[in-house]
Amino acid sequence: MSAPDSDPALEAFLRHGGRLAAARAAFPEAPSPWLDLSTGINPRPYPAPRAAAAALQRLPDPEEIRELEAAAARAFGVSPDRVAATPGAEAALRLLPRLLGARSVAVATPTYGGHAEAWRLAGAKVREVAWPATATCAEVVVVVNPNNPDGRAVDISQPAASWLIVDESFVESCPGQSIASRADAGTIVIRSFGKFYGLPGVRLGFVIAAPGLAARVSAGFGDWPVSAEAIAAGRAAYADEAWREQTRRRLERDAARLDRLLVKAGYEIVGGTSLFRLAAAPDARSRFVALARRGVLVRPFSDQPTWLRFGLPKPKDWPRLAAALEDSRP
Repeated sequence: MSAPDSDPALEAFLRHGGRLAAARAAFPEAPSPWLDLSTGINPRPYPAPRAAAAALQRLPDPEEIRELEAAAARAFGVSPDRVAATPGAEAALRLLPRLLGARSVAVATPTYGGHAEAWRLAGAKVREVAWPATATCAEVVVVVNPNNPDGRAVDISQPAASWLIVDESFVESCPGQSIASRADAGTIVIRSFGKFYGLPGVRLGFVIAAPGLAARVSAGFGDWPVSAEAIAAGRAAYADEAWREQTRRRLERDAARLDRLLVKAGYEIVGGTSLFRLAAAPDARSRFVALARRGVLVRPFSDQPTWLRFGLPKPKDWPRLAAALEDSRP
């Protein structure tokens, strides 16, 4: 294999996490099963009930979707008419450019690249600008809070723009940062289910907005925006406040444990949330490859070659991660 910085195989991992098939192809010598830490997903998922067999044999009832949205609304602290269920937060952020039709967009950067990409594909002129300078230069301002990948928390106020979109995909672990209760005629909030609840394959997310826009989002996805499995999982999870509180405390402990391992292995902690940690090392690309050869997949970045993002391992995988970190040191 050639030097990490010039290796075409590395390109597959620079867009986003979760590319296990590409990892297996690029590093066939790696042991199985892979330890995938490339996404900020809770490794101890919510014990969600499965949909009943009868529910899988028919289309979801609109009343069931309204009950799901009401359960989520109670957890978010908003009224149900402001909540629209979507097939994942990613689907929501891809729909909004078509609904809003704005031609100029400012995205607070560095952040998740899907926002800028979605607006460019819709034909908008996109500026990627540091916050808070972002807030004065476009019809739409997009900010991720807490931010991915550095966990930055920002003090959000309505900017001098027609729309403010706040992606709160990672806010479940730090609910005090949410502005969902302030979503109004000019503010839109995106929420993710899969990250905090550890069930990304369910494909469930929400848009929180003024009732009229929430209704347009619902219409944009049609009468059956989410599956029977998403309805069953979401209704149970959002009603379980005790599990949420216990999980937040456990994630904080695990994030601190991961920090200690990373520092011991020679990394500098740049930031993160309790679902992921962002670490820096001058030889991060070489370390990425060394970890991958040991079957540990993390997240590198095209514009920040010294950064790697680490998700949390499952309880049984802490020793394996610790050994891989030590073995991958220069």
